[in-house]
Amino acid sequence: MKRLKRKKQHVEVHGNGFLKRETDMGKKQKLAEIHQALNCDPVDIETLRRAAVSKGGLLTDEIRRKVWPKLLNINVFDLPPKPGKDVRENHRDHNQVLLDVRRSMKRFPKGMPAAERAVLQEQLIDIILDVLKCHPQLHYYQGYHDVAVTLLLVVGERMALALLDKLSNFHLRDFMDPTMDSTKHILNYLMPILEQVDTELHDFMIRAEVGTIFALSWLITWYGHVLSEFKYTLRLYDFFLASHPLMPIYLAAAIVLHREKEVKTTECDMAMVHHLLSRIPQDLPYELLIAQAQELFDHYPPSVLAKKAALQSRKSLSISTFQAFQLSTLHQRPDSVLQRLTKNPGSFSRHAPSSSNMALLPREPSSLWGQGNRVVKMAVWGLSATLGAAVFAVAQTAMEWGPEVLLQLF
Repeated sequence: MKRLKRKKQHVEVHGNGFLKRETDMGKKQKLAEIHQALNCDPVDIETLRRAAVSKGGLLTDEIRRKVWPKLLNINVFDLPPKPGKDVRENHRDHNQVLLDVRRSMKRFPKGMPAAERAVLQEQLIDIILDVLKCHPQLHYYQGYHDVAVTLLLVVGERMALALLDKLSNFHLRDFMDPTMDSTKHILNYLMPILEQVDTELHDFMIRAEVGTIFALSWLITWYGHVLSEFKYTLRLYDFFLASHPLMPIYLAAAIVLHREKEVKTTECDMAMVHHLLSRIPQDLPYELLIAQAQELFDHYPPSVLAKKAALQSRKSLSISTFQAFQLSTLHQRPDSVLQRLTKNPGSFSRHAPSSSNMALLPREPSSLWGQGNRVVKMAVWGLSATLGAAVFAVAQTAMEWGPEVLLQLF
């Protein structure tokens, strides 16, 4: 079998205090680098990407509210207005979105008052339907709301709407076709990655005929549906927002490779292997896995994997538009300049004008809990929410995602 060489890390520790001071210094240095990158003109987007990918990610939700928009080329002084009341009228996906959001209580922090959760759920429904209404070519899929709620909890309704709109047209675009053919195409990258690194593991999974459906919910929700602690979800979103659209698949490969011994000692049977892999352990070393996913991407980029016969027959919109998307992020002005230049607030291209510049900015964390729009504060606290495990077996996958999902995957 072939193995990627893993760099050994040596940490000299002279008592717990030394390590803590070293960690604090590292965080302070990262904060300074992020601040400097945000204030460069143009914004130093490469430094922001490195910060999002490197150990610890973007550290706090306050920083995420500043950096996430830059990673997606969004002007925070020109956000879309809140969706109007008409967004729910005669929408083809209204009933399904309503059902999925009503079932998403585990995605919200424990202890949240029911009334506040209800406010967030109504906002969640509106931003999803607004994006879909503005882009009729996009089709809702079960799991889309898991991405939307993560954004909503961190940045608030209006910025979440702008972020979701951009992601839907780029990173998530392949999942939003009328059929799941494009989603299957993305899943098909998983096995070639495993084959490059560990042929024994790859061959074992082929013999077991396990396929890749165990990773479906990982991919289409950016793991938001399967992780029990919100802090890990946020860490992965930092990583994915700064990376290639296929990075969630590379992370899936890193997770499977990390569990190699478990897989190989399991009975070589489809149901048994699927059952094992579909349950993501909640104590995974996420920083290590992120580093390994990046290493896999660097060694086996999509252009190399696409030479496999199974990946040649279909063109991915997310992949084909990624280079242009990246280039569009390179010439952004810092917020201090944007605030001065934005003469006509609310001139977001697909929406009507809004009322004032200051209303476009997310509130400070201290003002979110207990005043007006209180519900967004939950993400800042980083409270855990028990989300439930991933799809346990093929039959359970059918119950959770609907039999139509399974039928399209086979």
